[in-house]
Amino acid sequence: MHRHDLRTPRGYICLLLLVFSLHLSCNRPPASLDKNPILQASYLLSDDDLPDYEAEIDHRAYAQQLRRWSEDKVLREKGLQIYRAHCYSCHGYVDQAGSLPDAHKFWQDTFSNGHDPLAMYQTITKGHGLMPAQMHLVPSEKYAVIGYLREVLIKSTNSNAYVRIDRSYLSSLPTGTSMGPEPKPYQPWADMDYGNWLMKCYEFAGADVGPKQISHGSAPLENEDYSGVNFAYKGIAMRLDSGAGGVAKGGRFAMFDHDLMRFVGAWSGVGFIDWEDILFDGQHNVYPRIQGEVMFHNEITPGWADPTSGSFADPRMRGADGRPFGPLPRSWAHYKGFYDCNGRMVIDYTVGRTKVLESYGWLDDDLECLVRTLTLDQVYQPLTLRLAKGSIAMVAQGVGVDVDEEEGYMVAHIAPGARRTLNFYLSRSSQSDLQTAVNKVDHIADLRKYIQPIPEQAPTYLSSPIIQGNSDDAYAVDVISIPFDNPFRSRIRPTGIDFFNDGQDAVVCTIDGEVWTVAGITEESGSSRWRRIATGMFQPLGIKVIAGQIYVSCRDQIALLHDLNGDGITDYYESFNSDHQVTEHFHEFAMGLQTDADGNFYYAKSGRHARKSLVPQHGTLLKVSSDGQHTTILANGFRAANGVCLNPDGSFYVTDQQGFWNPMNRINRVTPGGFYGNMWGYGAPQDSSDVAMQPPLCWVDMDYDRSPAELVWAQSDRWGPLNGSLLSLSYGYGKIYLVMTQSVDGTDQGSIVELPIAALPTGIMRGRINTLDGQLYICGMAAWATSRTLQEGGIYRIRYTGADVNLPLAMETFRQGVNLRFSTALDLAQASETDQYTVSSWDIKRTSKYGSDRYNKKVLPIREVTVSEDGQGVFLHIADISPSPIIEISYELKSADQQSFSGAIQGTVYALPDLEAL
Repeated sequence: MHRHDLRTPRGYICLLLLVFSLHLSCNRPPASLDKNPILQASYLLSDDDLPDYEAEIDHRAYAQQLRRWSEDKVLREKGLQIYRAHCYSCHGYVDQAGSLPDAHKFWQDTFSNGHDPLAMYQTITKGHGLMPAQMHLVPSEKYAVIGYLREVLIKSTNSNAYVRIDRSYLSSLPTGTSMGPEPKPYQPWADMDYGNWLMKCYEFAGADVGPKQISHGSAPLENEDYSGVNFAYKGIAMRLDSGAGGVAKGGRFAMFDHDLMRFVGAWSGVGFIDWEDILFDGQHNVYPRIQGEVMFHNEITPGWADPTSGSFADPRMRGADGRPFGPLPRSWAHYKGFYDCNGRMVIDYTVGRTKVLESYGWLDDDLECLVRTLTLDQVYQPLTLRLAKGSIAMVAQGVGVDVDEEEGYMVAHIAPGARRTLNFYLSRSSQSDLQTAVNKVDHIADLRKYIQPIPEQAPTYLSSPIIQGNSDDAYAVDVISIPFDNPFRSRIRPTGIDFFNDGQDAVVCTIDGEVWTVAGITEESGSSRWRRIATGMFQPLGIKVIAGQIYVSCRDQIALLHDLNGDGITDYYESFNSDHQVTEHFHEFAMGLQTDADGNFYYAKSGRHARKSLVPQHGTLLKVSSDGQHTTILANGFRAANGVCLNPDGSFYVTDQQGFWNPMNRINRVTPGGFYGNMWGYGAPQDSSDVAMQPPLCWVDMDYDRSPAELVWAQSDRWGPLNGSLLSLSYGYGKIYLVMTQSVDGTDQGSIVELPIAALPTGIMRGRINTLDGQLYICGMAAWATSRTLQEGGIYRIRYTGADVNLPLAMETFRQGVNLRFSTALDLAQASETDQYTVSSWDIKRTSKYGSDRYNKKVLPIREVTVSEDGQGVFLHIADISPSPIIEISYELKSADQQSFSGAIQGTVYALPDLEAL
């Protein structure tokens, strides 16, 4: 405890310092802090202001830990995490400005308060100048971030500020008896307020079921069998008790499966789920399981009998392992969406021709009584509903309904007739006690009254600064900073962006299930205003605005968001299309969302990583009709296709990731009916040779991009020499590449070159040109398989400034050599020298193994260089050029006005036309 409490003036000041410290760590810079010496001096704490344990800290032991930085992976990860969460937004990074211009730049500035580890610790602990005391960090966290500052930001770029931790320095440090308190577990996925529901694939099982039978490696377990696991593949988990924090902080829950219109079950307990998931704790080949005591459940079975036959037999498509997947036939039952009734979910679907609204509630804690309420429109034929498995206390309230036990389930038989509302009370108490409690319920509430939303009384807007990039560069990077300090504790990891309100505002989806609006995104500086308008969706990875309507591509559906009362918040989450075939596998993402001129939608569905596919949609490019009624598989053979780019001619560009059957990353030009190489995708041919697949436009070496994302056409007359170009966004390295294409007698081949833009601090996922200002807006996030983890999410404006870009814009290969076309005229004398270029090539092998080594690597001698009359083109005469999966051309040149620049092109060559014959 502190030596003083909040009742003293000093204690109150410490509270203010803590609040200010937390405020400063967000993206909103204080307006009046600039150079006020009184304010600066007031933020320095004394020893008396600190917790008692600070006097006993063993600083020598912590310094010894820092000496082992390179061997201590846990320490390195903790240092990055602390810098990312508490330092980055203000201080920035070497190549990315922070939100406070005067914040210390560790990689270049002098440390006015000492730069050895102990001095840095004292600055962090007590505060100095404009740096407030970081009272929310414990000693181990402070030393972890000190290690990150020293080894990552200081050592190589500001060596004068790097103090070696040698024996002499260690002997000077105080020893102690304490390492300080343990830090709070870092579990942002469990701390986030998702709202009162979260849609995901869940295992519904209690603690008595035993541990999950899973393989954390690439190969499945021997005799792996999931047929007995109660999965809710399109599970909607709902919180039923009241309180802050959303579903993650609840104690009473129900789950609905919208594949089967099934009440999956209800449970109670602390923790909600075990949080084992690639997007939560980062584990692979795993899925979340509910946490707590199961009260009621149903097995994987249709929630309603077939309204025509009365049978519960599951008619759905069977996967390769025999399990059923996908939604029920629409004539049987069809999920329409759900209403957000001020925090209460009302599910909307049909059974046969009957419209159904369904909701859940909690009647009594002592009785552990769940209430399942249904409002049915006209019932045209007898309907049968499975309520719960086993014999439990059950009371039905309403007209035209009888409850029986059949085939091990409690079922309700609903007679034909007019609209009605039914309540079903499920309890583990005695039947008589339940009946007594139900008798006190004086009315049955028609759910239609709940779906008339009440406007939000006090909208929550979050302001976050727009940070201008360096306008001396040809393409400046403006940061549309994200309000990471938000009341929802959301990490805000963007995975899609589009525009509305004539381009003045943006709409952004996040992989954690949200949609945010960003007002004022085209402003040159100042701040943008953020508002969360939807939440709880299943892994959104694409978003599209059509005529003001927002469509979101999720793993379980394409959702269409409706604001019914004009307050800007989503009141109805319509399921525009839910044909998606969802399994429990962590890798089967639904990537991107694009539309064509006819209003049809396109997205890509990933395969199962290192395992063979189960369902036809695994590893495919999919088309959804403009009315949402039909889904068609256009192409297959993808492993992890991160997004879709629609081309003017009706073809597509789809990237893919290195892995099994993919020797390198791929940029694919996709046409309907093509197979694109992954033999573990659904519908692969028997022939595994390269001739049986469509070759990529370009193989992409891991040194250039370890994980390509979506491609985007930069169609804007305000985007300088790159107007009309094709760009590839890098999730792996946070970069942007120009894609240069060449077509030779129907054979497409291409190459990439990196734009002269510094690598961004997060992986890049999606991008769109804003027609209002003509600039490119990109967004992305960091989860796994990216080297850019400094920031968990980011949005950036890539703005053309008018400066020279000094970049090759086109590359073509011929039997005689390679022709390069640059954006500006070159220094003729230097450009004519062969030693300004290096050309090399190598081979790869496509097998069932992960990736490929480089084979037959060789340097191709350049016989002569010819420069074009306008100085913008060079032809590299290469005698022994030949078709190759990889060709690499590096260059060091000067422009005609003596600007030095360098770069490297990497491409693929299939065809070599004769230049003289053209």
